[in-house]
Amino acid sequence: MSETEAENTETASDFIRDVVREDLAAGRHDGIVTRFPPEPNGYLHIGHAKSICLNFGVAADFEGRCHLRFDDTNPVKEELEYIESIQEDVRWLGFDWGENLYYASDNFEQLYEWAVHLIGAGKAYVDHLSAEEMREYRGTLTEPGTPSPHRERSVEENLDLFQRMRAGEFADGTCVLRAKIDMASGNINLRDPVLYRILNAHHPRTGDAWHIYPNYDFAHGQSDAIEGVTHSLCTLEFADHRPLYDWLIENLPVNARPRQYEFARLNLTYTVLSKRRLMQLVQDGHVKGWDDPRMPTLSGLRRRGVPAAAVRDFAGLIGVTKSDSTVDMALFDHCTRDLLNASAPRRMGVLRPLKVVIENYPEGETEMIEAANHPQNPDMGSRQVPFSRELYVERDDFMEDAPRKFFRLTPGREVRLRYAYFVTCQEAIKDASGEVVELRCTYDPETKGGNSPDGRKVKATLHWVSAEHGVPAEVRLYDHLFMREDPGADGDFLDDLNPDSLTVEASYVEPALADAEVGTPVQFERQGYFCADPDSKPGAPVFNRTVALRDSWAKQKKK
Repeated sequence: MSETEAENTETASDFIRDVVREDLAAGRHDGIVTRFPPEPNGYLHIGHAKSICLNFGVAADFEGRCHLRFDDTNPVKEELEYIESIQEDVRWLGFDWGENLYYASDNFEQLYEWAVHLIGAGKAYVDHLSAEEMREYRGTLTEPGTPSPHRERSVEENLDLFQRMRAGEFADGTCVLRAKIDMASGNINLRDPVLYRILNAHHPRTGDAWHIYPNYDFAHGQSDAIEGVTHSLCTLEFADHRPLYDWLIENLPVNARPRQYEFARLNLTYTVLSKRRLMQLVQDGHVKGWDDPRMPTLSGLRRRGVPAAAVRDFAGLIGVTKSDSTVDMALFDHCTRDLLNASAPRRMGVLRPLKVVIENYPEGETEMIEAANHPQNPDMGSRQVPFSRELYVERDDFMEDAPRKFFRLTPGREVRLRYAYFVTCQEAIKDASGEVVELRCTYDPETKGGNSPDGRKVKATLHWVSAEHGVPAEVRLYDHLFMREDPGADGDFLDDLNPDSLTVEASYVEPALADAEVGTPVQFERQGYFCADPDSKPGAPVFNRTVALRDSWAKQKKK
């Protein structure tokens, strides 16, 4: 069991599962039904992953089922692209809804009939106040609201107006259907909330059949009831909506009584998890799409090379609580690194190449060096890496005037080339501007395999790539998309964008990576974990850095 799995075991119980356990023991339910109900108006992000893991996880733990339901009640913002991407993301995370795929739009006729039921019971009315007037009449947190002048319309007049709203007789914004609850309630959500609004817009699934659409609060709980959901799990911002959720369930002839429970949403440092802000990043061109590897979207994480298991581990590690908090991004990187360290094969890639010429190595000769695919896992075997007179090493592995604690290449210093030989730097060749462009070295042929027969030690081991056989590669290095932990805390979140969130390097990788499979993880020795990007072409790979080797979270844990 890995460290992350052990920690997940310790946090497997939470207040949601305790509630479910108590409900089953008390006989309130014969089985458990949960649901993940995204609105198809954007791509899913890592915050949604927490909800996905919770809803599907609770259902699995108690041998129940979890539905995937699209709350598609706003045709102005919804697209088929989002529906397809959401299904792909949920499957990528490792969950399957089976036959339980639903849409709120499937319930439009039933929801309309229930709205008519509320009108007939004198508990809903058509209101012609404008949106601005409605806000004024609603009151404040300290002052009660004022009833609309249209609140006491007769049932017959309301039914006629609502039917005409459905028929498309009115323009957008002309009127709405409101529940008649309590304009003096301390909970503003109960001050005659809007149930239906007019939207003369084309719907991705129902076309032009409807001119009115239910608001989220009206469609959500009733869809839960229609599907037989037992535990409706929402994030904390919906806590104030629960009384309305319950009022609607109690005042409609539904055949089930789901209960809503709230948990804390995910907040992460150095990122934003607002769908509106993510949409702005995409539409304004600050990133290269929803799947940009700098984005916290699941498609972005997948493209960056994050394993789905790491996202699940992370969700388990942070647990389910009732209070909001912000999680350090380093913890997510730790979960990713923990998995990749065990599974990713090792390869060599030189990101910022500096040529090395081994002057006493035979010209035109190439030998194959055996290199382990994973030093800690012999079962992963080995590979053959070509070694030649001219190589590339990292530019950062050389300093001409090195300080005392710099143990890598410098004139007169001997180092080990990984799996190959000891080499000694003899001279640095510079161009007209004084920049070092080439190193002249010598090697000790008796140190093949990187070991010295006389027992002498070196303090640095460098990775390398044969200049003759190395494959040119574009390597994309990603950093936090934002420069500060809490983007936008002092104003516009766009002001906190990190201008260095993406660095592109013209690099060289060993031949084994020439046609790397897209998405397959690999560790570049001494550099970090990478995966081939879909932009790769045969013989011209493009790699995204998933995460660096340094584990700041592990260091924090030790402290």
